[in-house]
Amino acid sequence: MNGHCSEATPITITNILKCRSPYLCKKLKNIIPNENNIKTITKPNISDEIFDIILKYIYGGIIDLENVETKFIFALMIAANEFEIEELTKKLENLLIGTKSSWLKSHFSLVYRSIFSGNNFKDLENFCNDIVSKYPSLIFDSEGFTSLQESAMVSLLKRDDLQLEEVIIWEYVIKWGISQNSILPVDLKKWTKENFETLKTTLQQCLPLIRYFHIPGTDVLNKVKPYKKILDKQLWEDLKQYLKAPDKPVKSIILKPRTILAKELPTRTTEQAKPLSTIITYENVAEISSWIDRKSSTYSLTSTPHEFQLILRGSKNGFAPQTFWFICHGHASTVVIMKVKGTNEILGGYNPLAWDRSNIHDSWKNTNDSFIFSLKNDNMQNSILSRVKSCGNAISNMGTSFQHTHGPQFGDDLFMYSSTFNFSLGNNCRCNCVHYEKPIRTTTNNFSIVDYEVFKVIKKTS
Repeated sequence: MNGHCSEATPITITNILKCRSPYLCKKLKNIIPNENNIKTITKPNISDEIFDIILKYIYGGIIDLENVETKFIFALMIAANEFEIEELTKKLENLLIGTKSSWLKSHFSLVYRSIFSGNNFKDLENFCNDIVSKYPSLIFDSEGFTSLQESAMVSLLKRDDLQLEEVIIWEYVIKWGISQNSILPVDLKKWTKENFETLKTTLQQCLPLIRYFHIPGTDVLNKVKPYKKILDKQLWEDLKQYLKAPDKPVKSIILKPRTILAKELPTRTTEQAKPLSTIITYENVAEISSWIDRKSSTYSLTSTPHEFQLILRGSKNGFAPQTFWFICHGHASTVVIMKVKGTNEILGGYNPLAWDRSNIHDSWKNTNDSFIFSLKNDNMQNSILSRVKSCGNAISNMGTSFQHTHGPQFGDDLFMYSSTFNFSLGNNCRCNCVHYEKPIRTTTNNFSIVDYEVFKVIKKTS
């Protein structure tokens, strides 16, 4: 994107830019004009439309955001910050937090990655960290964790209410630090003194924020001791002494323990360390929960009244229809989630009734509470909710012969079926618009799925 700015009236332009955009003011001073006395500022990461709005705001102080998508407002805020227009940046930040919080939560990864460039989005940082402190897996177990900015990492470690055991926080910090240095050997036994110094330098802002004296002794020996060379010698000596005589004074500063909101944090097992799903996020859970309860607005992450308990995953348990009926038989209030191969669409359906594999005769189950949906993602602006309109054909619990070829079926609108030649492969799907209100895909062509999951919806007790 080329932003052209003429210097026909140099005094006027300079005065305005000094007040409105220190960045552009500095930039123009350092650019040599062409033969037509025009200075060109090139910003390929900013669209013409956004730059046009920035210029109008600089010279007129007016901005019109009616009928503008939230994603555009967010991009405009990032651009305003880049141009050092503090007033506009703050105005847009407050607008997003005050009126667009659901969008911020639904695009949490994008928001979180974007706001830690500099220190200009403190309110948004606090907004996001309030969420992460309660749901740390959103960041710590995400694929992009190792690419997290240092400022974001430090901001989280400063939180007293980060809901993780201290030894787990330590492990994540070590993982993050190692990932910033590709030259470090994979085998810790092969590390040299220089390797430890490299890691120590990388983590110099993070290490003082670990609550070492609140890590259990066994974990100190098993998890911390292997990396003792990155700690100050005095700290390590004090830590050893504290394990033997906790009442004896130490020279190192003992940070207070983090405030754990839950009554008891479960120890992390391999299974518990896994994310909720390989397909959906906690934001998706909040949105689906609001549909289940017929809410007009989406639940926040902290107010979602339902938990999603995984009972089947195709990539783990298999895609055969019989597998679905065997595992899901008798389970009521379930959500089926599927990821479409090639398009990454996320489709699914909610069944408030029990799946029944003991059914002998063909039959449809009647309910007016089921629905199917397509969730918003990078390729789709908004989610699509389609409630049942033909209640007598809401859910199919067909006979045993049907269960050899068909998996979960929501009317004739969304269902899984097996290959004619291989009943063990049930990852074929079809999507129509017959018994539910609206189509959730733009095509009725058959499709395959990468994976699918079935969750039991459980009402939280507190």
